[in-house]
Amino acid sequence: MSSHRYMPDAAQLSVLTAVVLLAFALMHVLDPAPLPVQIPLGGIALEFNLRLSAAVTILTAILAAAGVDWLLRSHPSIQPGETMEHWLLPMVTVLILGITLNTLPGGATWWLGFGLGAVLLVMVFLSEYVVVDPADVRYPLATAALTVLAFIMFLILAVALQAAQARLFLLVPTLFLGGGFVALRTLHLRLNERWEFAWAVGIGIVGAQLGAALHYWPLTPVRFGLILLGPLYALTVLAVGLAEGNPFRRAVVEPAVMLALLWGLAILFH
Repeated sequence: MSSHRYMPDAAQLSVLTAVVLLAFALMHVLDPAPLPVQIPLGGIALEFNLRLSAAVTILTAILAAAGVDWLLRSHPSIQPGETMEHWLLPMVTVLILGITLNTLPGGATWWLGFGLGAVLLVMVFLSEYVVVDPADVRYPLATAALTVLAFIMFLILAVALQAAQARLFLLVPTLFLGGGFVALRTLHLRLNERWEFAWAVGIGIVGAQLGAALHYWPLTPVRFGLILLGPLYALTVLAVGLAEGNPFRRAVVEPAVMLALLWGLAILFH
């Protein structure tokens, strides 16, 4: 089998990255005062602040998906209809970066987060381009990079939600969607492009339930994120092992070790 080393067009990659980052920067500079919203549900009134930045983040995520589609269409190995599977992680990345930047204080901290987000975004775009072609010599590295980036993005999401003291009715669906999408993309990468929706939904539910249970505990944001990341990673790797036909005793070893390691790190963080 011949090997390839295709790279995306530098101009296209630059334009896509610049548009997303420009949206983040404008959102930070021009975001007006939040709009109070109250939704009556029987005898309960749900109150929250609606920000323009939330709508801009969602639109930017959709724009990122369209941009990735545009970027990948120049790949020599792309097949018709194949670009859709590569939309998922860029969209999730933009959503999580947008949520995180909205919770960071202004000044140097915000710009540091902005710079790190730009690096993560470019890594996701490049890795998604490489994994289009399994014959690419960098395919294993790009697959591993996307897997690591997916779990890093979930950790950032959980930390940001806890730091912002998000309301429970916002925390639960956000963790469910974030965890479910991360698990879905990881399983798709690790299982030769098989879609495991049942596993992804189940993993998302576990993450949301655990997040709801820990919501009122006096946990630091990093500890909260590590506690949630442990089961997400463990269940995803377990699903990969079982789907590959490994015996349960063998498939459970790596998840158990990583769960213990991540929860051990959570204990160390005060």
